[in-house]
Amino acid sequence: MGFDFVKKLPTPDEIREQFPLPAHLKAIKDTRDAEIAKVFTGESNKFLVIVGPCSADNEDAVCDYVTRLAKVNEKVKDKLILIPRIYTNKPRTTGEGYKGIIHQPDPEKKPNFLQGLIAMRKMQIRAIEESGLTAADEMLYPENWGYVSDILSYVAIGARSVEDQQHRLTVSGFDVPAGMKNPTSGDLSVMLNSVYAAQHSHSFIYRGWEVKTTGNPLTHTILRGSVNKHGNSIPNYHYEDLNLLLEKYNERDLLNPACIVDTNHSNSNKQFKEQLRIAKEVMMSRNVNEDIHRLVKGLMIESYIEEGNQKIGEHIYGKSITDACLGWKDTEDLIYRIADYR
Repeated sequence: MGFDFVKKLPTPDEIREQFPLPAHLKAIKDTRDAEIAKVFTGESNKFLVIVGPCSADNEDAVCDYVTRLAKVNEKVKDKLILIPRIYTNKPRTTGEGYKGIIHQPDPEKKPNFLQGLIAMRKMQIRAIEESGLTAADEMLYPENWGYVSDILSYVAIGARSVEDQQHRLTVSGFDVPAGMKNPTSGDLSVMLNSVYAAQHSHSFIYRGWEVKTTGNPLTHTILRGSVNKHGNSIPNYHYEDLNLLLEKYNERDLLNPACIVDTNHSNSNKQFKEQLRIAKEVMMSRNVNEDIHRLVKGLMIESYIEEGNQKIGEHIYGKSITDACLGWKDTEDLIYRIADYR
């Protein structure tokens, strides 16, 4: 019982000093951040596509994927902003299984957090250097924000974290958009309470400091479906669901009402091919209702180079070792279809 304090890890400042973001890449991030922010404030009518692997487990494959994505981005950049998912933390419902590159830089070896932090940072910086695209990640551990705060352009808060006070308060200090997913119960009020909390200023204890945040006006909602008491998935991407969320937004005093629709997870019942159909339906809902058009700012899609998933140790290049993903051809075609609908 109790804690065994194994090793003191470098602080975020120490890691960032050892592996700094070069000035020319910081300029790319600043430009991207401003462009993405304008989507949420309504100054831009571009549509966001947050797309990439369920978990970023292999630097070469991830950077290959993001470089391919950059070429597509050039063709659709007048209508879309593509944000690669480079997810370095993987939430596990039971606590078992691969938890992401920060835990295990080599999925077949034991956890090594120091090497994991280094591997994560090197991969994120390399992806920007090779593609010109800055990424999204999930903030699973609020105290780790400092390790990535200078390299990410978007952050998601997961369904199991959205009710947590420390997540909400930490997001209130972000300077990039943060999406709050609905909880697994599907309760929209929980998600909107989280948005409200993160949009306002707070004082709290963070990494041994007393801190005060400014509030994050770019905090918004993510619909990812829910699960009922029998364990059955209940989608919440349909026209009626989007209208209901709009009604709930209108009942509250929230800045920049916005929603991203997650096409996988409980919305697809983890049937990854369903993402193609779900994306199409959401885009059609936007096209028939101006209010929904203004509310829904983007889609979140799980995809990789090879479709499906594999077990750890199979070594299929560019194939997910966690949740199943769309393959590259389907992904590329889907992005072009989204641009046409936009």
